[in-house]
Amino acid sequence: MGIAGILTRIIGMFYRIPVTNIIGPKGNGYYAAAYQIYTIMLLISSYSLPLAVSKLVSARVGAGEYKNADRIFRGAFRFALFTGGFVCLLILFGADFFAAKVMSESMSGIALKVFAPTLLTVALMGVIRGYFQGMGTMIPTAVSQIVEQIVNAVVSIVAAKFLFEYGTRVGALLQNDNYSAAYGAAGSSLGTGAGALAGFLLLSLMLLRESHTLKKKQKAEISRRMEPYSDIVRILLLTIVPVILSTAVYNVGELLSNSVFNRIMTLKGFGDTKSYTWGVYSGEYKVMLNVPIALSNAMCSSVVPALTACMAMKDIKGAKRKISQVMRFMMLLAFPCAAGLGVLARPIMAMLFKDGYDLAAGLMHFGCINIILYSVSTLSNGILQGINKMSIPVRNAVLSLIVQMAVLICLLNFTGLGIYSVILANFCFAFSMSLLNHLAIRKYIRYRQEAFKTFIMPGICTVIMALVVFVVSKIMDLISGNIPNVIISMTVGFFVYMFLIIRLRVITVRELKSFKMGAFIAAFLKMSDEELYE
Repeated sequence: MGIAGILTRIIGMFYRIPVTNIIGPKGNGYYAAAYQIYTIMLLISSYSLPLAVSKLVSARVGAGEYKNADRIFRGAFRFALFTGGFVCLLILFGADFFAAKVMSESMSGIALKVFAPTLLTVALMGVIRGYFQGMGTMIPTAVSQIVEQIVNAVVSIVAAKFLFEYGTRVGALLQNDNYSAAYGAAGSSLGTGAGALAGFLLLSLMLLRESHTLKKKQKAEISRRMEPYSDIVRILLLTIVPVILSTAVYNVGELLSNSVFNRIMTLKGFGDTKSYTWGVYSGEYKVMLNVPIALSNAMCSSVVPALTACMAMKDIKGAKRKISQVMRFMMLLAFPCAAGLGVLARPIMAMLFKDGYDLAAGLMHFGCINIILYSVSTLSNGILQGINKMSIPVRNAVLSLIVQMAVLICLLNFTGLGIYSVILANFCFAFSMSLLNHLAIRKYIRYRQEAFKTFIMPGICTVIMALVVFVVSKIMDLISGNIPNVIISMTVGFFVYMFLIIRLRVITVRELKSFKMGAFIAAFLKMSDEELYE
């Protein structure tokens, strides 16, 4: 699952680059508006189904109740058929309403209609994934995720190009240039649907292959009381609803930001440019920003079970030590990532995107610090979950979301910052989450984060590295293109930063080797001096 997650993120990042270059920032704006509605509908209909099904099936399999596990699967499949089918029809017939009235982006309705069948496919696919996970195997889920993303990437690029050209012809007939971008966005949406269908068909074949073995286990089972489907649906709802509530807060923020931005920009007379601006923000700035933030998500997946184990053994000291270690390592990564993207924003964006890269570079110069804040907030969420305080991040997220929306509305109405208002509002959200989560961690396990080696010294090393990279980048800019500039500047920055944090004892070789890939990095840098172990 971990390998599949990394691969799908890499594929997802790289295929968005050619799609963005095909449909342009305006097409990205239409796609983003449609995708926000799709995400919320997906959350309502099926987001938590794999988790719920896996938990319920696992409990029955653990008790040897294979017939009831099969009934859980069948009941959940019918439930997904109903909920997925309902939201599919809702979006299919209500796409224009959601696009125009909710998102204030009427042209995104074309892409949203293409998303509609995907909602049903993903719901059904989620049930099969949950069933396999409940049976104790993650391989079908992992393989299907990779296949889904590969098909998504290929179809998105091909369909975006084909439909963009088709939309250009339609726009020429209707004398509306926006149709090319709108149909291009629909092509990208079609890739998502094709990927989901490929994943569903693959999982169905795997399930069919395993059906004979599963039926043998059911026949060998001693007869027990069969759970009625009404009880199964009730249990599913009791399991799903809390997960939906906790996840909705994190997903609704971007939708609200998009909707508020479109509405206020239209009222202020910027209706013609709002789609282009949001497209650059979501399709270029956010795509690059999310790459280093993904590291914090990976950290969370490793720290949660470790902290849970410590708390189960009442090893509070061990939990504090793990929190300190993982936070330090996260900051050692987040600081240089933020500085690197900030300093090299212009050549990186120009290298990857053919349109809108000047605005994207400006956004990255302005918003690169959000990498650090979102890394802290994401990691602190995982820490609270690991110490069994599941509801605290949800409460903090709600409070932070209120702050974010208040700041966004004020900035959009009373300043001329435009899209930069969204980045400042995101900053306020991440800062509020980090602060509230930190206070909660301190309250529940009396933990105080060490600051000097965690924040101050990595910050000093990052500033020195950034200055070196800035000088190298300016020199390279005079003698070469963007690609050599980025490669050489990043390489120099990496070695300068690693040299500084080792020589200034920000991290020792022993600490470095305690992390995954740490031994490789130490060997690569030939850091083996005994005095640096202390």
